[in-house]
This record gives sequence, C-alpha cells and structure tokens, in this order.
Amino acid sequence: MNPFEKIFNYQILSRLEDSGTFMVTAHERSWLKTMLRHPAASEAFAPGTLARLAAMLEHDPALQTDGLLLHKAASKEKQVYHALLRPLRQAITGRSLVTLSYGIKNGRSYSEQTAFPYKLEYSMVKREWYLLWYHLRHRALMSTKLQKIAEARQAPCPEETYAKLLATVQSLMENRKRTADVIVVRQYNAELSRILYAFSCFEKEVRYDAERNEYTIRVSFQNDECEYLLSKARFLGKRVRLARGGHMQRRMLESATKALARYGET
Repeated sequence: MNPFEKIFNYQILSRLEDSGTFMVTAHERSWLKTMLRHPAASEAFAPGTLARLAAMLEHDPALQTDGLLLHKAASKEKQVYHALLRPLRQAITGRSLVTLSYGIKNGRSYSEQTAFPYKLEYSMVKREWYLLWYHLRHRALMSTKLQKIAEARQAPCPEETYAKLLATVQSLMENRKRTADVIVVRQYNAELSRILYAFSCFEKEVRYDAERNEYTIRVSFQNDECEYLLSKARFLGKRVRLARGGHMQRRMLESATKALARYGET
C-alpha cells in the first residue's frame, strides 16, 4: 500500500469514527455471535438490544470451537458481568444519585444510604467489580464490591447539587493520586510496547529523551494501587527501573533483598 492509499484510508476511517460508525471484521462478528450464547449475555444486554444483535448476526457463522479447545483443571468461574452493572452505569451517565443497601466485611449491613455514584472499576487481580461512590451523610469516598450491594435505586439529583458533588469527588481523587517515573533500560527500548502493555491499566505519559535515547513512563495511580504497580515492575525485571518515589524504591529494595535471602548460602 502506497502512502497516498494510507492517507485516503485514514481519512475514511476518521470520518466514519466522527459519525459514530464502527467497523468490524467478519471474524469479530463471528466471535460476538459466539459470546452472545453465554448465559451472562441475557443479563448484560437489555432484551431489545440482545434481539437486535441476534438479528444483525443472523447470517454470520459462529466460531467452531468443538474439538479445538479443551477446558480442564480450572478454578471456579467468576462471572465478569454483574446484574447491577447496567443500573449503576445508567445512574452515573444519567447524573443521578443512588440509594444503596450493602454489607461490609464484619457482617454488618446498611440500608437506604444516599450515594453519589462516581465510577465503576474492575479489579483484574480479584476479578471483582467495585463501585466508587461518595457517602453524602459521612462525606467520605467509599469503594464497595458489587457482590456486597443488595439493592441500588436511582434518585433524582438537581444539576447544581450534582456539579458540587462531582467537584468534591474529583478533588478527593486528585489528592489520592500519586505518580512514579519508570525508566526503560536502553537495551530494552525495542520492547517498549510490551512494557507499556504491562502498565495498561494505569494512566500514563511517555517521554523520550533523544540525547540519552531513553524512554520515561510517568504512571499515575491511587494510594491503594502502589503494591500492584510494584508487582508489574517486578514482572518486567531488569527491563525497567524506578527513578523517583522514595517509598516505592524502598519497597522494591526490600522485596528484592528478601527474595535473594531465600537463595543465599547456608
């Protein structure tokens, strides 16, 4: 493909994206048709949406996995989808409040708690959905597993009140935010895409120093995500090093020292 064809194709794709059109391949359509057969699909989609998707994919073949994939020795499956995802997402996008009934670790439960729903988060480690919300009565930012929420009902919220609550939550989130500079060791510059993928669940900014031929990844994260970020850095091994953040450097040194001590001479 010559450069002029690439420019032309890019212009077409840009215009389609601006118009809200999304292009899919035949393989992606087959994959979607197969996934819609999963029992969770009936909960993830409204009946009308599910019927419309099925009609659109009627003439597409499903993926043939019989005899090709063997599933064995697996742990108990956790559903990625939760029944409360849709109503909570609608409350967030609809700029509404939510009345929650939920439980906590010690077995206590609370009901009819007025909440400002801010964000839905999925933990790749625990494979759990969480609701990040602001407790109007206690004026505190909360994070609750959807598994612990027994009921969630939408409640109207005046526009002025919504704007104030949103500003409050964003300020609290900004105060919790921390940053760390991860430097890619020069000899592993060719593996930049793999390194960026390891930090794909974090907000990040990449800078390149041409004189030193060095990439620096500034990663933004919340206070409670520090250990998870360190686990990603350990996974990458000698490909990266932490350039700033005394606490994180001390924790990395501590874990490395303990690991080496296990293999020391006795």
